[in-house]
Amino acid sequence: MRPLMLQGHERAITQIKYNREGDLLFSVAKDATPNVWYTINGERLGSYGGHRGTVWAIDCNWDSTKVLTGSADLSSKLWDCETGVCLNTWETKSSVRSCNFSYCGNMINFTTDRQMKHEPRISVYDIREPGDSEPALSFVVDTKEMSKPMCSLWGALNEYLITGHDDGTLAHWDLKTGELLHSVRDHTHLIKDMQLSSDQMTLLTASKDKTAKLYEAATLNLLKNYKTDRPVNSAAMSPIRDHVILGGGQEAMEVTTTITKAGKFDARFFHLVFEQEFGRVKGHFGPINSVAFHPNGKSYSSGGEDGFVRMHEFDQAYFDFQLEC
Repeated sequence: MRPLMLQGHERAITQIKYNREGDLLFSVAKDATPNVWYTINGERLGSYGGHRGTVWAIDCNWDSTKVLTGSADLSSKLWDCETGVCLNTWETKSSVRSCNFSYCGNMINFTTDRQMKHEPRISVYDIREPGDSEPALSFVVDTKEMSKPMCSLWGALNEYLITGHDDGTLAHWDLKTGELLHSVRDHTHLIKDMQLSSDQMTLLTASKDKTAKLYEAATLNLLKNYKTDRPVNSAAMSPIRDHVILGGGQEAMEVTTTITKAGKFDARFFHLVFEQEFGRVKGHFGPINSVAFHPNGKSYSSGGEDGFVRMHEFDQAYFDFQLEC
């Protein structure tokens, strides 16, 4: 399984994401310039210039016409996917940590950090409205109950929002009133990443507490727990097999000039049901910050602290493999 190595960033990758068809891969990093890649051959199709700081998050709408980014330059931007023209900018009081399109593509949400005496906030906008219009919903997260949100996703039928927090809390928010519907705190450290299954029924979380957990998306009932010996920065579920991939590794600031094996920078494969590890993929020479399965399940990509995005096409041996329990 020889990867395609995509080099288009000068600093650490923060997130990668496929569009719905899987022909495009979007990547953002700490160098302020989001990139878009053609997944067939790894060609860089273009970039989106306009941010002035680290870009933490990116998302593409269902028909791949618009792209949304969230940055530490106190803004979230909406882009034309094909031309790279900035369509709108929402200014914030603190860094934008996560952003997402709703399933219909008409609504967006983004979450902000607790910075400079500003409390963390969750905002929802209707992008059909003029650029300077008021948000459809905007509310402050009560930090007495839980810490700032680190990641967010739209729930089923756009009825609620799912957020993962700095203290390990997982929460549901009513998108009509902004009320907290319910929350759980199974993680003991911050939740770095969340991804839904292809049928939107289950939710996979990745945490610095060295575990990834599988939840029922609608109820937040804990289903499975995947334990590792390193912080987990990102986790993804295969759309065609009962497989989970975890990416992480030793903290970048703690990495010394040692061999990559000591840093534990491998991508690790677990069985979704049996919670058993069955494979590892080496390659990155720094922590893996983001992983994503291709929508067809025949490949996956990873983005690391080393600034590289690696696209791996699975061999036939992967599809022939059956876990013996």
